[in-house]
Amino acid sequence: MRNFLRKLAHDPAFADDLAQECFLRAWEKLSTYSGRGSFIGWLLKIAYTTFLQSKRKSKRYNEILEEAGHVADAESRSYTQPTDEVTDLQKLLSVLDDEERAIMVMSYACGLSHREISEATDHPVGTIKSIIFRGKEKIRTSFEIKDHQHG
Repeated sequence: MRNFLRKLAHDPAFADDLAQECFLRAWEKLSTYSGRGSFIGWLLKIAYTTFLQSKRKSKRYNEILEEAGHVADAESRSYTQPTDEVTDLQKLLSVLDDEERAIMVMSYACGLSHREISEATDHPVGTIKSIIFRGKEKIRTSFEIKDHQHG
């Protein structure tokens, strides 16, 4: 869960805070896990939801500051890597939006099936497949990577 959040947030300290919050939520909601689907899928759903809620709160907080006349950077929660070291994976994922990034990480880094990702994100399996396809196309186009299977 922690690595998943680190890939989404691009800020290890913030991701660690989110992971702690997720584990607390998971502990509180443990009785709601029905055993249907994988446990990791259930945990990642909590992590993904927590991440999205934090992004919404951050955006709303910045809107309130701007309305009050304060200057606030929209990315002030530091969703960027605090060091100059950025991995190749982070570079590739940076061209994706939050949803695409989360689904690609669930698929490739966490090894979840399309069905498990579907359960974690509440999207139909067909939508998951489309998002993965579009995400790969975005990465290929952005970094001028040729698809060896199709030319």
